[in-house]
Amino acid sequence: MSKNWEDEMKKIDKQLESISDEALLPAKTAATPAARADAVAKQASTTTLGVALRLVLTLALGIGILFWPYGTRCGLPLFGFLASAGLITVSGIWSAIWTWRHRSGRGHVAALVLALWGALLAANEVLPRIGYATPSEAHPAVWLCE
Repeated sequence: MSKNWEDEMKKIDKQLESISDEALLPAKTAATPAARADAVAKQASTTTLGVALRLVLTLALGIGILFWPYGTRCGLPLFGFLASAGLITVSGIWSAIWTWRHRSGRGHVAALVLALWGALLAANEVLPRIGYATPSEAHPAVWLCE
């Protein structure tokens, strides 16, 4: 006893065609035009500031890690570096989500580049240690110092 899915889909299509677009996707309305204009102005000023602050924070983390004061050969300094690189990646993704929601194209690209930067920094340290890349003097195949 199997359903004929082609017939079922035709029924659904007919039902959707009989419903107006306004009934399917109702427009957002404000109480008055002045209230609508006020809400739009408030959103525009807030999103610009929010996008800028998130991107500046992520950019500061991305640049600051270039001046990492400790070695990354092994042990606690390595784990601190990996946590910092992970924080750059997470804050880049956080900024990318925020910029996507608020339609900031340039900010979105910058946030994605910063997320990629954090992932590359972490990969540079992790891959030699898991056997995927060739270990070197700067990136040995050990996690803990002896």
